[in-house]
Amino acid sequence: MSEDVIRSVAEIVTPYEAGAHVVACGFLGEEAVFATGEGEIVFASGRKVATHPGAGILEAVCDGEKIYTCGDDGRLAATDAEGLVETLAEVKNKWIDHVALGPDGALAWSSGKTAFVRTKKGERSLEVASTVGGLAFAPKGFRLAVAHYNGVSLWFPNLDAKPDFLEWKGSHLGVVWPQDGKFLVTTMQEPAMHGWRLADNKHMRMSGYPSRVRSMSFSHDGKLLATSGAESVILWPFGTKDGPMGREPGMVAPAREGSRVSCVACHPDKEAVAVGYTDGMVMMVRISDAAEILIRGPEGGEVTALAWHKNGVSLAYGTDEGKAGVLNL
Repeated sequence: MSEDVIRSVAEIVTPYEAGAHVVACGFLGEEAVFATGEGEIVFASGRKVATHPGAGILEAVCDGEKIYTCGDDGRLAATDAEGLVETLAEVKNKWIDHVALGPDGALAWSSGKTAFVRTKKGERSLEVASTVGGLAFAPKGFRLAVAHYNGVSLWFPNLDAKPDFLEWKGSHLGVVWPQDGKFLVTTMQEPAMHGWRLADNKHMRMSGYPSRVRSMSFSHDGKLLATSGAESVILWPFGTKDGPMGREPGMVAPAREGSRVSCVACHPDKEAVAVGYTDGMVMMVRISDAAEILIRGPEGGEVTALAWHKNGVSLAYGTDEGKAGVLNL
């Protein structure tokens, strides 16, 4: 990679000041937005909206029309492109920790041991054995994965049946499905991930990380799972019926010495992944040949958020020091 190419890509990145730790980012229409740990949505235009006044945003998801945020003020809020904020749910004296988007406008969130789902037909809740660690809707059918201590509960909110339970000892946090819905993968409190093949609930242990996995993203075709937590992006193969069982992961985009991968986001329709590092560097990597393009140098601040626009042309990033930027390809 020549220095000219690196400079030319860096030069077309527009930097922004989010002002605080960037928890998540996304796009409302064509404009990038950044959700911060100080309870604000910061628009690329410079506008700031206090969605959680006096509190912090814990998690956020964006569907292109609204950004949904939950916070330690016990509120779930939605902010649109005009900056209008709507409170969707509220609990007293508790945090709302997690939020997930589902089909046909469905929304899930959690507070303590309870997961909630709201659809056009109403709202339902499920209490699990311990504090909810993560939420994710299945890509097919109306089913919610609720990660918690010692496993995952698979819940059909529209049915009265008891949820299925996938057991594995330990604290399960983030949870994700591939596009075909044949597997389920969680991050752990320890430096490892765990997965299940849902046809027979066969276990898949994914270990060997030097630090906890905080970010994971399936490729657009669901054949690879990119993860943080190591000096390189770890790519687990999911293109066969056995997934990663008995197979070694691939590795791309090694970090500079003393750094590691902190955040990943696969491109929405190409075999490429955006990568953020603990030293603030942001790269784009083509998976087929590991070719790298530098987007931001190691300018400090851990990269904590990455998001592609659905058109695959724009990429937003944010750091724990409040630095942010947008690349328009």
